[in-house]
Amino acid sequence: MKKSYEKLFENNKKWMEAQLAENPDFFKTLSATQTPEYLYIGCSDSRVSAEEMMGMKPGELFVHRNIANVVNTLDMSSTAVIQYAVEHLQVKHIIVCGHYGCGGIKAAMTPQDLGLLNPWLRTIRDVYRLHQAELDAIEDEQKRYDRLVELNVQEQCINVIKMASVQEEYILDEYPIVHGWVFDMATGKIIDLEIDFEKILKDIQKIYNLTNSDWVMSRKKK
Repeated sequence: MKKSYEKLFENNKKWMEAQLAENPDFFKTLSATQTPEYLYIGCSDSRVSAEEMMGMKPGELFVHRNIANVVNTLDMSSTAVIQYAVEHLQVKHIIVCGHYGCGGIKAAMTPQDLGLLNPWLRTIRDVYRLHQAELDAIEDEQKRYDRLVELNVQEQCINVIKMASVQEEYILDEYPIVHGWVFDMATGKIIDLEIDFEKILKDIQKIYNLTNSDWVMSRKKK
């Protein structure tokens, strides 16, 4: 019996042929370098395809995905991706994108021991704790979940802004800018939560300002 995963190789062959038919130098250019303008931090949900929903081509989007689009400073994977994107790829925009109907968000609002998922979901549960009064006041369960999706995006954006690499690069080049989005799978629409990056940065600087080093200021003067 033909193995189901073999269709992936067939799809790859068709994709290669389509790219070459449109541009014979496509793979030569693609393999040379990458200069994406955007870093996308999204959920691992199989229904949310970053490049497809934004109409982006290979090389235009640097992507990191995990359960419920969490940015935890103890998670070396997400922090390494952000630092590399900011310092080496010099992306101009960092997008944290959640989605309605997120299983991770729903799990975090469920008082249940989920084993190995507990440490990961704790970050989201902390968001629930910070906004408990607002969330508990929402009677409709689905709307409560949807609101936590939005609040989680907001708090993960703040976690990105707390990072030294993001703060330092912004001082030097006035980039990157951090954005918070939510993808509505029921309509296909991307919703901009209009995160006020500069205001958030200013508000948290008293505690999280990591830019007062001679190293950063000397780079700024150059």
